[in-house]
Amino acid sequence: MNGSQRRRVVVKIGSSSLTASEGGLRREQIEYFAAELAGIAAAGEQVVLVTSGAVAAGFARLGFEKRPKLTHEKQASAAVGQALLMQAYNEAFARCGRVVAQVLLTRFDFSNRRRILNASATLEELLNRGVIPIINENDTVSVDELKFGDNDTLSALVANLVQARCLLICTDMNGLYTEDPRKNPDARRIERVSALSDELFAMAGGSGSAVGTGGMRSKLEAARIAIRGGVQVFIGRAARPGDLRAAAFGDGDGTYFDAELQKLSVKKQWVGFHSVPQGSVVVDEGARRALAEGGKSLLPAGVKRVEGDFHPGDVIEVALEDGRRIGRGVVNYAAWQLQAAAGLSTEEVQRRLEVPRIEVIHRDEWVLF
Repeated sequence: MNGSQRRRVVVKIGSSSLTASEGGLRREQIEYFAAELAGIAAAGEQVVLVTSGAVAAGFARLGFEKRPKLTHEKQASAAVGQALLMQAYNEAFARCGRVVAQVLLTRFDFSNRRRILNASATLEELLNRGVIPIINENDTVSVDELKFGDNDTLSALVANLVQARCLLICTDMNGLYTEDPRKNPDARRIERVSALSDELFAMAGGSGSAVGTGGMRSKLEAARIAIRGGVQVFIGRAARPGDLRAAAFGDGDGTYFDAELQKLSVKKQWVGFHSVPQGSVVVDEGARRALAEGGKSLLPAGVKRVEGDFHPGDVIEVALEDGRRIGRGVVNYAAWQLQAAAGLSTEEVQRRLEVPRIEVIHRDEWVLF
């Protein structure tokens, strides 16, 4: 574990671990995780729980036979289910002598600097008072274009926000395998990952369960966010007493992902993972090499196409012709200016346009994916 981080552990538990396939909560699972988290807290760690399960807990109460598809149906289910979920957690943690607090967040909260600073201050106060914050996405008010998609991403953002030393993502698989072990008995589990690669994402496969939304790929995306913030990640299984505590202290049944030694600054974390891009640019291979391999800034000469309506100071994404995103950063041009400057040399841009900085995105305000 990264010794420079605080003694804080963020644990993410998905819908499939807490709810039945036909809907409703599995109380024995709530009791199990409450006892595990209370044990970690008793060992001197400050604990944050990121939980899914509101929609799955509530849809049966509303008369749905299976998880609904329409947004308003899911939001109504979440409104009912979140109350049931927190009631169950509150009762289970109380039996362990622990006080809990509900914190509901949206993507907009993270994209707005003031709102996320307020959320950070609240979490600090709760943790310093020995309370276990229970965080979920505010499904009742979230809109599709600003949703996290699953709580794996939310857990990684929270882990960075509270400067946790580790993030534990619980799943029904005991780690990342070279192939699906349910289909190939010769599949090998990967014990430790020091760097994420395209090959690892290819191994991760697709979607999750009928009651959840996240598969192994979304967990790898979450790991990528967390380790860039200096947080070690564990993805694996916790089913028996002591499993979660073992995972928190380096001996879990799963895969560990090492934190990057050179973690991103708070500002770059916001640019790379919290902000909502206002547009994008497509760049050529030379610009990709300069950004990804040379540590250079993006210049107008490397821009091939501009998409969206953005202004100086906005965050935009950078992609290649084949659609692959390579990163994002703070842009120094308005969209109309960049359309006029795209493909031109530095000297030509300086003759034609009045811009405060020649770089489209300066390397100090750039995050490589």
